[in-house]
Order: sequence, then structure tokens, then C-alpha cells
Amino acid sequence: PVSEADMAVNHFLAEELARARPDYGWLSEESENDPARLQRPRVFIVDPIDGTRGFIKGSDEWTISIAVAEGAEVRAGVIRNPLKGESFTATSGGGAHCNGAVLKVTERARIEGARVAAAKGAVRPLGAAAEQLQRRYIPSLAYRFALVARGDFDASLSAGNAHEWDIAAASLIVEEAGGRVTHGDGKRPGFNKAQPTVGPLIAAGATLHAALRKQYATG
Repeated sequence: PVSEADMAVNHFLAEELARARPDYGWLSEESENDPARLQRPRVFIVDPIDGTRGFIKGSDEWTISIAVAEGAEVRAGVIRNPLKGESFTATSGGGAHCNGAVLKVTERARIEGARVAAAKGAVRPLGAAAEQLQRRYIPSLAYRFALVARGDFDASLSAGNAHEWDIAAASLIVEEAGGRVTHGDGKRPGFNKAQPTVGPLIAAGATLHAALRKQYATG
């Protein structure tokens, strides 16, 4: 679904960010995909409201996600939860923070009992191990990853229906908090692609990430 708020936030950000950085490209969920962005050295990757279904239902777990990519790499990211007053931020090599506090992923190693923020379909590839998780669904995928970075959850998994704007800022925030974000084959996602779709991802601290990857491969 797309609400009037999605379009209003998109319009506001497009105007303000273009004014601040007129030479940057633009990729947003609520804007037409402009191939000209592929020729720009830097690009904004924006989700005006991530978790629109939750927003419409009155949830406080939706976010605004903004990232700056340089080539295929995200260099800066912000995830804002307006209702909770939370601003998750990260810069490449500069660490991750929430309202100024340093973020760090958990050091959990075992899948059994791990706190995982994910949709049911995203953990299904783990097979029987999925039943051993403490799983909770959160409407915003970006927020799920941000909460992993803060240590509220041990991990998050996404299904294969995500796009760059869902996870661009979030992936950098997790990585700068000491975690890993990769596909099942261990490759990190790339950004500012012609087709901005993203395959399934695993976000977690290094040890649990390795365990989840192994389980993901065997089911």
C-alpha cells in the first residue's frame, strides 16, 4: 500500500536533499526509477515510510530511511522512527549510533533461543531451526536491522522481496555496529544497481551470522 504520507514525505525529502546536494542521484520507493542516477558518483537511496502497513494500522514501528551510496557502497545512513524519537545513524568507518549512543550487536553464538526480528517466511529456509528462535515480526525491515545493531535482537533475516531502499541505510548501521549483512552465499549486497531488488539477507553478529548461514544452506 501507498499512503498520502508516503508521497508527502517523498516530496519533502526530494526537494530538501536535492537542494542540499544537487549533483547526487535519486532512488526512492515512491519516485520513478531514473536511470540517470547510475551515472552519478553518489546517490540518495530513500524509503519515505518503511513499514507502511504498520503506519496505516497505527503501529509505532515504521521508519524513514535515507542512505548515501558511492558507487555500490553505502557511505552514510539514517533511520528515523518519529513516534519513538529514535535516530539511528552510521557513516562508513565512523561507527553506528542511536541518539548519540554507540551501537553494538550482540555476541550470541547459538541459534537456539536467539531473538530474531523477521517475518515468518524469512526464517522458513532455516528448516526445523526456525522453531527454536524467539521470533517477532516488525513492520519496518529497516527498523528490524536497526534493532539488531542496537542489540535488541540477535539477528534479522529478510525474504527475497526487499529493495535497496529497504536495507541501504540499515545494512551500514548493522555493519558499523560490528555485525554482518550478507546473502546466504556470504556476499554483501551491492547498491545503486539498475534493478534495485535485493535477495534474501542475514543480519547478525559474526558468530551467529556464520551459524545462520550454515543452517540456511542446509535447511
